[in-house]
Amino acid sequence: MGAVGLERRKSELNTGLKLLPTLDGSATFFDTEYNQTFHSTNGAIQEAKHVFVEAGMDFYLKNNPNKTVKILEVGFGTGLNFLVSADYAHQHNIPLHYRGLETRPVPEHFIHSSNYADWIKAEDIWQSYSKNYSNIYHASTEITPSIFLKVDNIAAQLVELDELVDIIYYDAFAPNTQPEMWQENVIEHVCKHLKPGGVFVTYSITGKLNRCLKSMHFIVSKPKGAAGKREMCRAVKM
Repeated sequence: MGAVGLERRKSELNTGLKLLPTLDGSATFFDTEYNQTFHSTNGAIQEAKHVFVEAGMDFYLKNNPNKTVKILEVGFGTGLNFLVSADYAHQHNIPLHYRGLETRPVPEHFIHSSNYADWIKAEDIWQSYSKNYSNIYHASTEITPSIFLKVDNIAAQLVELDELVDIIYYDAFAPNTQPEMWQENVIEHVCKHLKPGGVFVTYSITGKLNRCLKSMHFIVSKPKGAAGKREMCRAVKM
């Protein structure tokens, strides 16, 4: 997609969404433009926790305990990955600075129609997120005194961060649905914002992605995937 197309997308709200239940009882949304759900229909919460919190955040913290964690998410969507990560950070008393990228922001009324409040243990996180949703695209927002969130309405290949991050959550639509998001130049640009020793995680693993990450001196592993998937991708930057 060219620069003109990228700039055009920046002003679009994603209104073509339909709420769907998933097998673990949590909800996801079906995007009618891309003909794909935001999260796995085998379990939205289960996928978010398994791929991003357990294989990403928890894995990183076991090797880097007692520190503030900085996360960059490509494909912020509804913010479900942020919510489960913030819930984990709250439970373990970990300061969290979270940056999301989303070119097609989800309108606020869709956020309120989800059932995510039922799945977040720290009630104040959901209340603060839902209350401040309209602000997170404009400025870094205090969700709790130790958890901060900012979402940029910008394409991944255009983002420039002032500070390197510890973890990258890569949650774009699947390679066969949104192939432009899985091109080497995009992956390389996003990963330049990751610290040495940092972790890149995504639900998808392809030979092309594997080769791309290895060419950037990542150590790539293939942990068990979320329900319905055999494998996922986790890579550590050397």
